[in-house]
Amino acid sequence: MRRPSMKYLSASVLIAGLAVAGLTATPALAAPVASSSVAAPADTLITATYPVSGSTYLKRLNTTQDLGPGSLVSTLDLNTGDVTGSLTLPPSTGSFKEFGFIPVSVTTELVADGPTTGTASLANNTVSTTSQAFLKITSLKIAGASIPVGDNCQTVQPVTLSVSSAAGFTLLGGGNVTGTYTIPRFGRCGLATFLINLTIPGPGNTITLTLGAPTLS
Repeated sequence: MRRPSMKYLSASVLIAGLAVAGLTATPALAAPVASSSVAAPADTLITATYPVSGSTYLKRLNTTQDLGPGSLVSTLDLNTGDVTGSLTLPPSTGSFKEFGFIPVSVTTELVADGPTTGTASLANNTVSTTSQAFLKITSLKIAGASIPVGDNCQTVQPVTLSVSSAAGFTLLGGGNVTGTYTIPRFGRCGLATFLINLTIPGPGNTITLTLGAPTLS
């Protein structure tokens, strides 16, 4: 499975964690309970590390940005079908022309906000997950001139990324996972805030991640 970016989904995305709670008892109470109850079977977990590449289409800019290469570490609970994961993609720099003629270059990263969670089925070879991350802009150049954006130029709300396995995907062989997402408005970008919000935020953006064959542990 707070922070992210502008035009291109780049990134370091999606970091997940599980919290495990335990019960404690005094020695005087523990012995009789143990002798009269049957312990629940432990969950069986499989961890798979996938190489990842992909792309994202940004609707407002009508452009596609390459993503990766990166990696996805995903843990599947075979008893419940629950999935948690951590996706890491490098920062991405992309270029486009604002208003059709002004060259713009931007470097972005995707910063996870909480765990990535979902479900998977070994029987059907399907998976679906949801992650939240802030889209963050770390560098912006317009017509070759660097525009100050500060250290906290990011969406004011996290981006919700929900992806599902596409045709041909297998849990042990990899394949494509796809989804559609909305980019919220940006804040704390200095004088560039207005221009960024005029250009980037909106619905209808798509993402495709291609997972290679995993290493199991």
